[in-house]
Amino acid sequence: MDALDLTGLTAAEIVSRVRDGRSSAVDVARAHLARIAEHDPEVGAFAEHDPVRVLAEAGGVDARADRFALPLAGVPVAVPDDIDVSGYPTRHGSAATTADPARRDDELVKRLRAAGAVVVGKVRMPELAVWSFTQATQAAPRNPLDLSLDPGGSGAAAAVAARMAVLALATDGGGAARVPAACCGLVGLKPGPHVVPLPRGADEHWCGLGATGPMARTAEDAALMLGVLAGEPIDLDVPGPRRIALSLRAPWPARALHADHRAAAIGAAARLRAGPGGAIVTFADPPYPRGLATQWMRRWLAGVAMDAEALDLDMRAAERCTATVVRKGRRVLRFTPPRPDTATAWRERVLGWMDDGEFDVLLGPATAQPPLRAGAMLGHGYTSSLLTTAGRLSCAPAWNLAGLPAVVAPVLIGGRPVGVQLVGRPGAEAELLAAAAKLERRAVPMAGAAAPRVYA
Repeated sequence: MDALDLTGLTAAEIVSRVRDGRSSAVDVARAHLARIAEHDPEVGAFAEHDPVRVLAEAGGVDARADRFALPLAGVPVAVPDDIDVSGYPTRHGSAATTADPARRDDELVKRLRAAGAVVVGKVRMPELAVWSFTQATQAAPRNPLDLSLDPGGSGAAAAVAARMAVLALATDGGGAARVPAACCGLVGLKPGPHVVPLPRGADEHWCGLGATGPMARTAEDAALMLGVLAGEPIDLDVPGPRRIALSLRAPWPARALHADHRAAAIGAAARLRAGPGGAIVTFADPPYPRGLATQWMRRWLAGVAMDAEALDLDMRAAERCTATVVRKGRRVLRFTPPRPDTATAWRERVLGWMDDGEFDVLLGPATAQPPLRAGAMLGHGYTSSLLTTAGRLSCAPAWNLAGLPAVVAPVLIGGRPVGVQLVGRPGAEAELLAAAAKLERRAVPMAGAAAPRVYA
């Protein structure tokens, strides 16, 4: 089997082949390294990667006596720049951080390696994960579906969409697992609190907004990775949602919903409703409170400021826009620190609405607009960047504030994958991924098949 075939396999297919010896983990690693060498110069997903280390790690998987039982045997995984991988620096996308390599793996990486995954490198991210697009003049990833577009600021999404990795970790405090997935035709999951550990063993991140989840090309692969990260296998053979609320309204004021994004949400509802045992779909808007954006933003600002403090950043070396966020966050912490009861009140309000309507899942657009042009926000200041975030990416952050699981999955509109978002009750991760898998089966070809260059 040639390299192109191996890079086109799902995680589940790679696991099957490596377990029974039809392919070796080294074969899989070589194929993905060749793809990185060929395509990353134009995609720019990777901040750090060492082919010698990757091949040695893959050889270690092949030598394991328990290879036949490893849930991620030989699967190439990309790790974002804010999670420790031994031997690589953890730069958080910032020139203001140390270039010293991490001494040990984060617990998340330990779990992936114990399951047989092979870390193919560290991928780029916006500085301190402040925005869901590339804001400054640092090396920036491009969207493999269209290299003129931004991939939601995420090298992780770019690497998976370009088939340079099969899976990627993603941290999500306001959509950083889901928005890039929507931009790149992937499945991205934000689990509920405490389902997956946070980096560096933290109890919480960004004042309770933060979560860690998988990014993959299929729902089955996302479930496979989630099971490893959570320490418990995820079974997608579960009943899908029975009652779905379809809402085309953003949680706070946004740019007008693009016609393709409206069509994707409505089309996804039709697919989940179709066939025997299909869901009951009702148009219904959640009771979004006034000030929801302010509540999330206060936590975001404070969280970024706390990250800067924990990392002991030299703000003179940070990007200008990041320095503004940190300054405003310090002011929030000093004068109006976030109150836990506001997030609790919003969570109880939306769960009460779901109870009253007997809804299992809320379905809607993942983003209001298509991806930004690559470099569109280079050098823009805080206000312009914030307005862009609020106007285009307003569908995701409310669910970090509520602490509810949410998944983004692609739906093909005119041959182009457009993301839709499903939000569930606490503990509904498997149900959400099962719904995403149903959309996948009804939306062949697979997300990304229409990509013009990298997928050729």
